[in-house]
Amino acid sequence: MSVFQNRLMTAAALGLACVAAGACTPLRSHQGYIIDADLVNSVQPGVDNRASVLQVLGKPSFTSQFNQGDWYYISRDARNYAFNNPKVRDQTTIRISFDPRGVVTGIAKGDQSQVASINPSNKSTPTLGRKRGFFDELFGNIGTVGAIGGQGGQGGSRDEP
Repeated sequence: MSVFQNRLMTAAALGLACVAAGACTPLRSHQGYIIDADLVNSVQPGVDNRASVLQVLGKPSFTSQFNQGDWYYISRDARNYAFNNPKVRDQTTIRISFDPRGVVTGIAKGDQSQVASINPSNKSTPTLGRKRGFFDELFGNIGTVGAIGGQGGQGGSRDEP
């Protein structure tokens, strides 16, 4: 091999190693509200109202449906490798409570420990009734095509004189 071919193969191997190492880099993502601590600290209970909070913090991530209409600002940072599901690394929730007149009564901050983790059961919803196996599903309609009350045979709708 010539010196040129040797250097070319070394460069190609080095480039392939860099690409392979880059595939192991975690992907970082941010979802939701971008929290500015100075702006959040500027909201004062008893002083600010809905309009001033809207001007300072902007539109909330969501609002409460049941009590006086608390506003929630949610920020979440996550990471994942390649095609794996993202794992939450940090989550901050800011809840701003209002009285019936719309004046701020309190500000509460929460973290990831308050998030409920729900594990679905086998990714299917249990139902009442008969469980059918693979072959029941595959061959279950054999013989029912011309049955009474079915679409075939005499159960169909015809215009008869």
